[in-house]
Amino acid sequence: MKTFSLENPISVAFLQESLRKDSPRLVLDEEREANLKARLETDAVVQNIYAAIKLQAEAVFEKSVINLDIPLEERSQDNQLDISRDLLHRINMLAMAYRIEKDPRMLERINEEVVAACDFPTWNPKHFLDVGEMSLGIAIAIDWTGEDLPAATVEMAKEALIEKGIRPSWPEDGKPPGWAYGHSNWNQVCHGGMVAAAIAIAERDPDLSAKTIHRAIEGMANALDSYGPDGVYPEGATYWGYGTSFSVVTAAMFESAFGTDFGVFDYPGFKESAVFRILCDAPSGLVYNFGDCGERTGKSGDMTLAWFASKTGNKSFFEKEKFMQDPEQMENLSRLAGISLVWIAEYEEQGEEAIPTEWKGDGSNPIVFFTGGENDPHKYYFGGKGGRGRVSHGNMDGGSFVFELDGVRWSVDPGMTGRYGRIERTGFGLWDMRQEGDRWKLLNKGNFGHSTISVNNQLHDVEGMSAIVEFESGERPEATIDTTAAFAGLLRSAKRKFTKDSGRSLLVEDEIEAADEAQLITWQLITQADVEVTRGGAALSQDGKRLTLEILSHPGFTPSAISLDPPPLELDTMKEGLKRLEIRFPAWTLEANNRLSIKVRLVGDSHK
Repeated sequence: MKTFSLENPISVAFLQESLRKDSPRLVLDEEREANLKARLETDAVVQNIYAAIKLQAEAVFEKSVINLDIPLEERSQDNQLDISRDLLHRINMLAMAYRIEKDPRMLERINEEVVAACDFPTWNPKHFLDVGEMSLGIAIAIDWTGEDLPAATVEMAKEALIEKGIRPSWPEDGKPPGWAYGHSNWNQVCHGGMVAAAIAIAERDPDLSAKTIHRAIEGMANALDSYGPDGVYPEGATYWGYGTSFSVVTAAMFESAFGTDFGVFDYPGFKESAVFRILCDAPSGLVYNFGDCGERTGKSGDMTLAWFASKTGNKSFFEKEKFMQDPEQMENLSRLAGISLVWIAEYEEQGEEAIPTEWKGDGSNPIVFFTGGENDPHKYYFGGKGGRGRVSHGNMDGGSFVFELDGVRWSVDPGMTGRYGRIERTGFGLWDMRQEGDRWKLLNKGNFGHSTISVNNQLHDVEGMSAIVEFESGERPEATIDTTAAFAGLLRSAKRKFTKDSGRSLLVEDEIEAADEAQLITWQLITQADVEVTRGGAALSQDGKRLTLEILSHPGFTPSAISLDPPPLELDTMKEGLKRLEIRFPAWTLEANNRLSIKVRLVGDSHK
């Protein structure tokens, strides 16, 4: 049940009374532009990022104008979305450079790009992310160039924003598109594009503009609900960057166009999600890559996180070192970098709020972290999770965890699937989340590719929710996840407790009560380390470091190492040296009342 909602006063009358009349009014406005130009004179970070933006604006001239050489019937998220993103990237670089320096070359190229994109027969509404990103790019282009673009181009752009952007978002059957009130990143991206388009055409069609912005504010609340109650973004850090970046842009457009963000920043869990995002970055340089999340962090600084820094003044949210690297090395500069420069220029340090070393967040995909903190010589890092398979970009990974020590990731998550389009074109049902759906056949989607428990070699229950039921911070933090629901009909009770029992070890304890149907319980650790199996445990080695796995509860047991290189299916993502370390508990090993206690300790070399 909702306990919070966004302010939504949008009507035609409100639009006519409250919408800023002059351009720019999308993220930039007169005051923000003046501030940006002033900071360009004095602020080294702003200067450096702008230098990178200008370099990438110049690089656009080395490419042909945006084009669409794809037959209508072959368009998919793997190709036309890339084109929309390319256009958004080009406009961000060109339009910001033009806004600052008024270089006529930049204006001319913006004009060419806008005309070419607006001449596309469609922006691919069957995959509406493509429309969302294209609409934002076109709207920014005409807003930031003011009256400098030819009038014919502006009219063409506004017509395209209406006919190829907004109108396809209002199906003829009167039913709202799935993304409009969904809870995933589609909601955030698509509404962001529609809000930009609606503001751009407000004077031309106030009725269409008002109802589109009203729907956006109403629908956005569902996506923002996903951050609650504590800030965990259920799709993981990569998708936090994607979805949140568009919510941030939308909030910034609301502020510049109407003078208010209608409550976006204060939505429960949203501002807290910045802490979650930081905690997903591990000492190894990898991300806690649950779900479909990638495992690599960005090299050019997190500009979405910088928005939270501009709102709070918290130094922890501002990746200054990355922002100050050589502009020529910022090859992967965000396609929203031009927009983001506006709030980077607004950042004023007001101190540094410490990032907690123990943290948990509930919600649809609960997460818990234990870290050693910024100055930890052991580089301790643990991330564990609950959740269920049927969540956006979800996996059957309740009770799974990643664990790092000495900068080495010992327990890994296979992470993202790779290019979705490549898999979809084979006919494989990547998004089929039914219990018997294709999705769970992939190693990195089902439970057999995660450091968790499996029973009878069966998949977890796709609807079975694993929840964090206990959490204690302090010198010896611990968290307990109830995974019972993941094993419907097989286990009467299953609880997994994680304890940071020293600065160099992790204790994993499973308390299980099996149903009569449970014939085999398998404890799993997914790793890329070299494994030497021993009686009572195993020795893991990687990158010149060592970790010992101790089976404390069953010292007589010998684990098995199952190679996952190559993976079971050709469509699986290849991870070099991947293996599953298994400890098997047949039914005859169960104690009285079908109970089983498993206690495993992971500990680094004592001399470290």
